[in-house]
Amino acid sequence: MKTRKLFLGLALLALGFSSCKDEKETQAKKSVETYVVYVDSLGSVSEADAKSNWQTIDASYQLRMSEAEAALANMKDNAAEQERINASKAKYEALKAKIEAQSEVQADAQVAPSSKQQLRNALFGEGKVGNDMNFDWVNASNIHGVYQLFIHTAENNKDNYTREDWDEIKLMYEALDSRKNTVEKEGLSKEDNRKIAALKFKFAPMMKVNRMGAKSEEMKKAKE
Repeated sequence: MKTRKLFLGLALLALGFSSCKDEKETQAKKSVETYVVYVDSLGSVSEADAKSNWQTIDASYQLRMSEAEAALANMKDNAAEQERINASKAKYEALKAKIEAQSEVQADAQVAPSSKQQLRNALFGEGKVGNDMNFDWVNASNIHGVYQLFIHTAENNKDNYTREDWDEIKLMYEALDSRKNTVEKEGLSKEDNRKIAALKFKFAPMMKVNRMGAKSEEMKKAKE
């Protein structure tokens, strides 16, 4: 009788242990499933919402990922679940890289251009000339208009420019003239060449006088 009770007790204990183990494995699979579903759900989130809520998204992701990885220890054969986790990790990292790249572009766009770049934008048009001083975009068909914008802008704002501004204007003007020498060999019409010469004839002395005046004013202020 005692032996029978002992056997029955051991059987119940084994059954309970097995049941507990099965329950842990079931829960482990649920953790992996929750993680995979969460990552998949991010695909339906708009990029704008993802960027604005990224910290919350990432915190939730890290929690679910930790739970899923810990759950693998409670599985007999976890190769398939490990593969699912790896696939979701790759999917999430791709999304993360995309969001971070977009955020960097947005941050760069929000940075105000330097005073020199603002001056270049005014003289040539937004973003036409940067720090690389590339004038390849100037050609026989647009060079007259480029000179017009440059010279008229400088003339209209001559009273507002500092000595540093005039130094930059001189540098840009010489670079534009250098490009003109190349464009002349690439089909610049005689008519446009004459118009440009007339603009330059008026502008060169004006630039020289105003640059000297700005320099004198700067020296005067330095002595005060």
